[in-house]
Amino acid sequence: QVQLVESGGGLVQPGGSLRLSCVASGFTFASAWMLWVRQAPGKGLEWVSTIKPGDETDYADSVRGRVTISRDKAKNTLYLQLNSLKSEDTAGYCCAKGYGVAYVGGKRQYKYDDWGQGTQVTVTS
Repeated sequence: QVQLVESGGGLVQPGGSLRLSCVASGFTFASAWMLWVRQAPGKGLEWVSTIKPGDETDYADSVRGRVTISRDKAKNTLYLQLNSLKSEDTAGYCCAKGYGVAYVGGKRQYKYDDWGQGTQVTVTS
């Protein structure tokens, strides 16, 4: 079965960096749609980034320019490099296995069907 295990979260000061990892198993990771989503305290799920089967990447406007998604196919591991962190980046971050994208009202909505337990990122001075 699909397993996704995240790590790398922690406590960091504003302006700092973290690299999140997600080890995947149970499916063909190298050609999968993979996503990072996050949930801040008291808020709903927010899509952060996607890497598509051909390794094209996409980012939410709130993180574009500060975040990089990548994958190591030999290690079946997905990464999210977070730079210039802000307090509003505080959230639980989950990786997810996706299966495509839909366009609703002109906005893209990435579809996913499995996700991990998440890793907490807290940005505070």
